[in-house]
Amino acid sequence: MRFFLSSLRSLWAVLLLSISALACAQTQPVRPLLTPDELAPLLRDPSVRVLDIRPAAEYAAGHIPGAANIPYGVFRGPADNPGALPSEQALTEALRRAGIDHDVHVIVAHAGKDATDFGAAARVYWTLKVGGLTRLSVLDGGTLGWKEQGGALETAAVQSRPSTFTFHYDRRYALSTEDLAAQVRSPHPPVLVDARPEPFFRGDERHGAAARYGTLPGATSLSYAHFFNADGRTLKPVEELRTLVGREVPPAGKPTVTFCNTGHWAAIDWFVLSELLGRENVLLYPESVVAWSRRDLPMDHEPSRLQALAREAKRWFDQ
Repeated sequence: MRFFLSSLRSLWAVLLLSISALACAQTQPVRPLLTPDELAPLLRDPSVRVLDIRPAAEYAAGHIPGAANIPYGVFRGPADNPGALPSEQALTEALRRAGIDHDVHVIVAHAGKDATDFGAAARVYWTLKVGGLTRLSVLDGGTLGWKEQGGALETAAVQSRPSTFTFHYDRRYALSTEDLAAQVRSPHPPVLVDARPEPFFRGDERHGAAARYGTLPGATSLSYAHFFNADGRTLKPVEELRTLVGREVPPAGKPTVTFCNTGHWAAIDWFVLSELLGRENVLLYPESVVAWSRRDLPMDHEPSRLQALAREAKRWFDQ
């Protein structure tokens, strides 16, 4: 009997310690950007879930231990409008299967081959935040960076305990084309930040699904590529980013809206301005120029009809 009571007390103590550790972990501030070294100790935390957004075949070939897989395509729209928001039902089902809920710290792991891969992670981060999740991070350098730093990979599929999470867009932060058009026409339009490379901003190039060349009226160019180190994969130090952004997009005391072609590169600009630099009222226009260019809406740097035909001929010969 004495042995039984002693064992019971020991089990109770372990349970209390586990509950205390879990509560402590959930009250710790969550950093939006983590290095592989910072991720490693978190993998032992049951409230942490790495979300691998690579295609299923790449995930199966080797992923961070314990990572769940939801391919990036689940978070995107159709081919003719990739920036469109997927349905709440589709995201609810995917996140439930991955065991993701409000109390889970989700760390988004992309492939890590280039800056565009980071853009995928930033877009997923933004989607999850707009859907009500708050404990979010992106793994700087992605799965490739983890591997290069000596991190182990496993091939066994992770079976997550399904959650009861229900995804709902907070429409205040997911701007539609109609929302943004109304703001642009208002007496106090937002600061528009074009995250695309300069040739798109100048109207020399267009996305295949865009109807016109050019940029949104009054936009400032701040290409996502400026934020990355020489490796083209990891972000520059925060103070360097602060100096860069302060020079290109000074605080204006009004909302800032980032956009690109399909809301992918724009997610990088949004992530840097909002999550890393802490600027307030930074929004993302998810459908971006592809949707805007199809409407009868003004655009800057739009070429003449003859110039557009010449650009189209060049596109055809370059294919």
